[in-house]
Amino acid sequence: MNVLRLRSLHFARTFACALCLAVASTGAVAQHDPARFPAAAMEFLGGEMPAMETAIAERDRDYFEDAMARMLDFSDSWGFKTLDNPALAAYPMCTEAVSDFLVVGMCRIMTTSSACEPALAARFDTNMKKCRDLAARQ
Repeated sequence: MNVLRLRSLHFARTFACALCLAVASTGAVAQHDPARFPAAAMEFLGGEMPAMETAIAERDRDYFEDAMARMLDFSDSWGFKTLDNPALAAYPMCTEAVSDFLVVGMCRIMTTSSACEPALAARFDTNMKKCRDLAARQ
């Protein structure tokens, strides 16, 4: 199981591309108003971040497997980063925050993993702030 988690972490940076192909192949079409995406992304992350903080404190790696499924469901429902919903391209800070939050959390547990780029956490924080600012204006 640890190998699976490590592999998941290592390939998490390519998650968006894999998600793009998976959603495109199913023909899923987002039924949401794209202008609401920043608020929805912040609601999703707002629900996940406290649970992730608890998982990090308890070194509970199982949280990340379940959270990945929830992230996939959220992303799929929005046609996230696919041709199904090109309007989300206007919100790269939000799509990147959703894509990166699990990697950032895992890197706080597995600090020596090669997937843990030094700039990842700072980029995530910047994207979260920008997305939060957009959501506040809605």
